[in-house]
Amino acid sequence: MDIVLIPGLWLDGSAWDDVVPALRALGHRPVALTLPGQGDGASGATLDDQVAAVLAAVDAASGKPLVVGHSAAVTLAWLALDARPGKVAGVVLVGGFPASDGRAYADFFEVEDGVVPFPGWEPFEGADAADLDREARARFEAAAIPVPEGVAKGVVRLRDERRFDAPVVVVCPEFTPAQAQEWVSAGDCPDLARASRVAYVDLDSGHWPMLTRPRDLARVIAEAAEEAEGRD
Repeated sequence: MDIVLIPGLWLDGSAWDDVVPALRALGHRPVALTLPGQGDGASGATLDDQVAAVLAAVDAASGKPLVVGHSAAVTLAWLALDARPGKVAGVVLVGGFPASDGRAYADFFEVEDGVVPFPGWEPFEGADAADLDREARARFEAAAIPVPEGVAKGVVRLRDERRFDAPVVVVCPEFTPAQAQEWVSAGDCPDLARASRVAYVDLDSGHWPMLTRPRDLARVIAEAAEEAEGRD
């Protein structure tokens, strides 16, 4: 199955470098995206530009692809499902929950000179970054790409309720499946509360399992792909 891999904030397609060969070894065809404004030099990119890039990858896929989003980019995966409900086999949401219609995409951090730079490790101390040693953190910081304001503050627009019928896998790295289900039940993610086929999968890692546990993440993604393929 074709698998579209979408990186989260401050990352480009290279974030998936260790996941891609593992997925290929498992018989799948991964496509790691570098999003507009996050590695292609387009500093004025918008959320619409990033959505268009994801949809282009979905449309170019053979058959129905699985779409995987990490962190804030789980919303991009959800937007792709909303825009192509008959084309996307399912979505995998790694370490995040999709924003609701009318909400900002990723309005979490301060904007400086039209971009959102990596804010340092203070917001991620604890479970998020516990498995990143000093060297790994230095590599992350050196590669981090400031996210254009037009992406971070872009408004999410969802239109097609058929998205609620697709299979969804929520990968729980720095939190547990029980915590994720509790948050959804409490109303923190209305869209997931309405989704009819949601599975929660534990992955004991920090917030960036593609960097710290790439083979295990690939296995979880491959299992989701095989499950979605079996339902098709």
